Amino acid sequence: MQRFFLTVDKISTWLGQLAAWAIVILTVMICWEVFSRYALGTPHAWVFDVQIMLYGTVFMMAGAYTLAKNGHVRGDILYGFMAPRTQAFFDLVLYIVFFVPGILALAWAGYSYAGESWAINEHSSISADGPPIYPFKAVIPIAGVLLSLQGLVEILRCVVCLQTGQWPSREEDVEEVDVEKLKAMVSHGDDPAAPAMPVKGA
Repeated sequence: MQRFFLTVDKISTWLGQLAAWAIVILTVMICWEVFSRYALGTPHAWVFDVQIMLYGTVFMMAGAYTLAKNGHVRGDILYGFMAPRTQAFFDLVLYIVFFVPGILALAWAGYSYAGESWAINEHSSISADGPPIYPFKAVIPIAGVLLSLQGLVEILRCVVCLQTGQWPSREEDVEEVDVEKLKAMVSHGDDPAAPAMPVKGA
């Protein structure tokens, strides 16, 4: 079971990191467009459409990645003080009542939405000679499927926690490494490898 959890975590992580490269493309494209518009006097109307589609792609594809890292926002004022079994119980109820119906609706509606767009070879109407938007709309059902798969893993994690009293481990990512380095820098100064300073009177 744990191998299945970590495999899905790895898939969500890899696809999330792959989609994150769209931020680099988006940054370069906007910088180039600003230079082209103000320095060369040759703006490109299609850039407005493409930047919206790239941002939307990152937003949609980050959902499963963030869920795999347990990074979605939650009101944890009381949650953090609960025992793991209590946390798992509330998580399981909320996944079943809210998450599952919403994500299945997203995947189903997104499939129909994208299918219609592909059928008519839809292009953006925001600007003249707008770029095709059907590839972007295809991201919606793909993100819905990925979220559904990661959501299934999270539901199973809740079941395991209810049985064992402990949360199953997760796939680690660069975020955890950076956080630990930051904690070390705060504790020991600028050098993370520096030994801890002795406390007087200890």
